[in-house]
Amino acid sequence: MPLTPLDIHNKEFARGFRGYDEDDVNDFLDRVIKDYEIIIREKKDLEERMQQLEERLGHFNNIETTLNKSILVAQETAEEVKGNAMKESKLIIKEAEKNADRIINESLTKSRQIALEVEDLKKQAKVFRTRLKMLVEAQLEMIETDDWDGLFATEVAYEPEEEPAD
Repeated sequence: MPLTPLDIHNKEFARGFRGYDEDDVNDFLDRVIKDYEIIIREKKDLEERMQQLEERLGHFNNIETTLNKSILVAQETAEEVKGNAMKESKLIIKEAEKNADRIINESLTKSRQIALEVEDLKKQAKVFRTRLKMLVEAQLEMIETDDWDGLFATEVAYEPEEEPAD
């Protein structure tokens, strides 16, 4: 058990022949008591300060642990979001490729259909042209026949009709 200032103050020394001067011893003991009291107070203050610092250190350690956990959760979440975004982008690309293929196939089908229709229209135009040419040639032949000369040579008698009386 450590000494207290009271223990030092109450300490009695045995008296001996030619011993120390009692006033010097008491003065020295008074100085030791004062210094010892100061040291005890400083020790107590330092212990309280150390306890406060340990509490703060514990608090900061808790904050550090919480922050580390939060960082790990954030990293995991970021990786998960990144993975989901990659999956979604791949799905979007696949769907876009499918749509592009479908659009290309539809366009090719329509262009083939239009090409067939154009060829059919060309054939119809050729047939129409040929028929029109034949019709025009037949009409020209009719115009150029000698029958017209006979018609022009024939005279038609014209007799006016009487107008009815009112």
